[in-house]
Amino acid sequence: MSDLTLFYAENVESELTEEVAISPRFKDKEGKPVKWVIRSIPETENSVLRKESTKKAKGKNGVYSNEFDSETYMSKMVVSAVVFPNLKDANLQKSHGVLGAESLIKKMLLSGEYSTLLDKVQSLSGYDQDMNELVDEVKNS
Repeated sequence: MSDLTLFYAENVESELTEEVAISPRFKDKEGKPVKWVIRSIPETENSVLRKESTKKAKGKNGVYSNEFDSETYMSKMVVSAVVFPNLKDANLQKSHGVLGAESLIKKMLLSGEYSTLLDKVQSLSGYDQDMNELVDEVKNS
């Protein structure tokens, strides 16, 4: 028989963090790329992100159905995972001429950089699937 105490909350890493270089465009005083700090997303939080990304849509004959917005979901996931830089900082948002963390991340990063960040967030959060497969899975749940 196995030791169930190995699964007790105090014996498990609850949150993983990682420093990642997302872009060579963000440099420190020595000209080295600044590393971003990201964290894993627990399923309790991911569930909230999925719900926030699902809207009721009125269909034929006035019947409502759930409509999942994968772009909103991915944006919310990335914003939730980024610890540093603080995407909710008003001065950082103001410097890029946007309001809101989701708008900021899209303004700050080039499309490939955003994709790299999303991949790293997914990997740290335990996803071994392609994002399109994940989106399909979420839609069907």
